[in-house]
Amino acid sequence: MLDMNMEDLIARAVRDCLRSLYPDQEAPDSLQIQPTRKEFEGELTLVVFPLVKAYKQKPEQLGEGIGKALVQAGGLVESFNVVKGFLNLKLKSSLWCSFLAAAVQDESFGLSRNTDKGLVVVEYSSPNTNKPLHLGHLRNNFLGYAVSEILKACGHDVRKVQIINDRGIHICKSMLAWQRYGNGESPESSGMKGDHLVGKYYVIFDKVYKEQVAKLMGQGLSEEQAADEAEIMQAARSMLKDWEEGKAEVVELWKKMNSWVYEGFDATYERMGVDFDKLYYESETWLLGKQVVLDGMEKGVFYKREDQSVWADLSDEGMDEKLLLRKDGTAVYMTQDLGTAVQRQRDFPAVRKMVYTVGNEQEYHFKVLFALLGRMGYSWASDCHHLSYGMVELPQGKMKSREGTVVDADELMEGMAESARRITEELGKLDQLGESEREELYEMIGMAALKYFLLKVDPRKGMLFNPEESIDFNGHTGPFIQYGYARTCALFRKYAAPVSKVALPASPGPAERRLLLKLYLFPKTLQESAEAYNPAILANYIYELVKDFNSFYQQVPILQCDEELVRDFRMQLTALSSQVVKNGMRILGMDVPERM
Repeated sequence: MLDMNMEDLIARAVRDCLRSLYPDQEAPDSLQIQPTRKEFEGELTLVVFPLVKAYKQKPEQLGEGIGKALVQAGGLVESFNVVKGFLNLKLKSSLWCSFLAAAVQDESFGLSRNTDKGLVVVEYSSPNTNKPLHLGHLRNNFLGYAVSEILKACGHDVRKVQIINDRGIHICKSMLAWQRYGNGESPESSGMKGDHLVGKYYVIFDKVYKEQVAKLMGQGLSEEQAADEAEIMQAARSMLKDWEEGKAEVVELWKKMNSWVYEGFDATYERMGVDFDKLYYESETWLLGKQVVLDGMEKGVFYKREDQSVWADLSDEGMDEKLLLRKDGTAVYMTQDLGTAVQRQRDFPAVRKMVYTVGNEQEYHFKVLFALLGRMGYSWASDCHHLSYGMVELPQGKMKSREGTVVDADELMEGMAESARRITEELGKLDQLGESEREELYEMIGMAALKYFLLKVDPRKGMLFNPEESIDFNGHTGPFIQYGYARTCALFRKYAAPVSKVALPASPGPAERRLLLKLYLFPKTLQESAEAYNPAILANYIYELVKDFNSFYQQVPILQCDEELVRDFRMQLTALSSQVVKNGMRILGMDVPERM
């Protein structure tokens, strides 16, 4: 029976009832069946409205007839109620017991054991090597990692990649400022992480640049002229040209400062708990991008202006003209993105989907990129997807890297662990843990608070990050979920019998039925989250599951129950709840502690 899902079982039974009740009417191929709303009794609901026209009856009358027929048929439906055009069905206890018996013995319940749904390449992080990672990068990394793991859990082969933006005018800004004002400073001499040190000189460049622009404007130049003629900006442009031409001293400086940054990034990624299967570097893909542009010129897709700059005209698709090569021949972002896309297709020719995790301020950029790839004749251009997400803001407003007003990722993660330490120690429940176990717990709680807060919001929406709210043990937070999991572990420690034996007959009460339904919906929720590239769907499901478990825990006696069969049934329900929470949080990139 469990080879089919319950919706399919109910749909088949409904069609049988309709054929019996209305033999002259052909039964519909599809029926709308959904979880019953919490305020009504039942687990699954048949939406009757779409059937009204065909069967020429009022919704309530049709629902009553189908409900009675289902109960009389036996096997699936215990009772029903009709609310307007909704037939709410209370399923047989035996059906739920059979589900629980099968699910609790399957450690990978809800997860696919195969990778037969095709290869997906997911890009995330994609930092610039002129500054450390910040709060916005945290949302990007957590989203990209979670989407990758969700796709894996649903049967996709996944490759996690990033493009490291290690060349361009912004990189030269940090290099030039260090060259002029650094006095040989290094991570070792300064005691700073390499990415932080390089970011320091990016801020210094911007400060000097603004001073020069203001001075030129004071001499009568327009703001646009001053911005173009500022000496330090012209020097940065000259350095970029030297780099593209391979000038030895510029390339050596570039290698040295980038090596500082990579060492810093690696430490940050390790603490984030994210990883990558392959790294791409803009310094290695921009030349391929230039070749793609030149090929496009030969095909008549792109054109050259009088000043020798190369452009694409997308006006017939509702977009503007797009610069691809500057008049001096240097590449722009779009150039390297074209090269990176082509290189990835060469590296992963079997890819079915290429997902770019990038903020929504770049929506137009990716619309243009995919259009250009299509015009170049790449059939896989339609398989590219921009996972667009909203910006993260703080109570004081937007962050600006060049002004040094960003919230540094390293500092934020450290602050979250310290907050976890303070709050956990105030609760005073860690006497049984050693010092190293406590430190591990603080890190686990702090990172879950941070990750869950950034993942629970639909990626398409902007959000305000509130560190204090994110670590509330009683709120819609990661620590709340972790505490619920720890509660299940406490029950296991007190329970003498194994919880893996076959479920025994029991009649679930309302709290148990709500929990059973929520657990049953885990595979469907996971699939929905994968199809939408939206970890928030899974994150909010786990929170609701823990809330339903807490209600079950508070409303019915579990270990205190005198009836052994009922006690075993409830512990099996606890075991499956614990398993789903642990697997769901792991997919999202969070650990759950056994004690809190």
